[in-house]
Amino acid sequence: MPEPLESVLAEVRELLLAPGLTRAVAAGRRRGHTPTVTRAQLRPVTLKQGRKLQIVTDDGARPFTRNVDGAEAAAAVDALLAEPFGNWHVETDAATVQVRVTKKGDAQVHRSAAVAAPSTPAGHDRAKQWLLDPGDPLFSVVGGTAAKRRQIDAFLRALAATLPDDLPTPLRVVDLGCGNAYLTFAAYRYLAGRGVRVQVVGVDVREDQRVRNSAVAAELGCSDDVTFMAGTIEEAQLPVPPDLVLALHACDTATDQALARAVDWEARWVLAAPCCHHDIAAQLKRGAAPEPYGEVTRHAILRERFADVLTDSLRAALLRLHGYRVEVVEFIDSAHTPRNLMLRARRTGAGPTAEQRAEYDSLTGQWGVTPALAGMLS
Repeated sequence: MPEPLESVLAEVRELLLAPGLTRAVAAGRRRGHTPTVTRAQLRPVTLKQGRKLQIVTDDGARPFTRNVDGAEAAAAVDALLAEPFGNWHVETDAATVQVRVTKKGDAQVHRSAAVAAPSTPAGHDRAKQWLLDPGDPLFSVVGGTAAKRRQIDAFLRALAATLPDDLPTPLRVVDLGCGNAYLTFAAYRYLAGRGVRVQVVGVDVREDQRVRNSAVAAELGCSDDVTFMAGTIEEAQLPVPPDLVLALHACDTATDQALARAVDWEARWVLAAPCCHHDIAAQLKRGAAPEPYGEVTRHAILRERFADVLTDSLRAALLRLHGYRVEVVEFIDSAHTPRNLMLRARRTGAGPTAEQRAEYDSLTGQWGVTPALAGMLS
């Protein structure tokens, strides 16, 4: 139910200046208006001079940081609240408040209670700057082991490096082959914290996962924005094509199915962390390696490792041929998982060059393989 914007901003002001503030983000813009800065972040810090409110604003060229208190803090907060931001996300030690300004100028507000989190202000030199605070409610639901926090943080850093500062709102996300969905929820918590409205759909073939994940969404208070469906990746039907497609550790050709759907939807951004590469490995086993590379595929363990490299090289090449700029990066240190590669793609819409086509044709021709993704895209 929409609420009067003036009264909601007054509530936000009180939270921003209260001792229990953890952090806040303002971003986006209201219809027909443009803020003087693209984004603002606020958090309490402890300096030699005492407790301050740190405000970081970004004008699109560079960030500007200032630490204020007292009347100066109040004036700075009032100035930010006067900016026509489209979204506010405020976290305190007692509650989380998300505000989205509608086209009519009203406020859509989501309020939820906070799980116990550190109540003391953060200092400048923290040992580890997590993109999702270890005290986030997510970890109280899915578990907060050190290994899981590291994997979530590595994933969010790859996500942050993929997306631009100015995001569409609502930002539509689909996680194909989401499994137990803890990375799905992590993506939602992080993106919502950037001040945009996020709508996430998780797809998994198992009905029990849909039931379990839906219950987690209800427990986290985000079931309106994070929903789940049971079914195959190929059959997943969304009311609106997504902006961002995730496919994290979808096994073998399930990754290809996810990439094919992303291309079909013309998704703006794609993050895929492949798992297993049986298809190309089987083709290499049946065929003969081109000279002088027979030794590469003669031994099973080397053939399997080379199949990993060849499969993901061809996936990257096919994405480029279909209008994406692609980076192949390390997802997380191999000490945590051997499946630590990620394809990070951004749609440009550029057509393939003759050199790109020739390189792909030569690579598949010499090795005598046909990538599953090629058939799905054709």
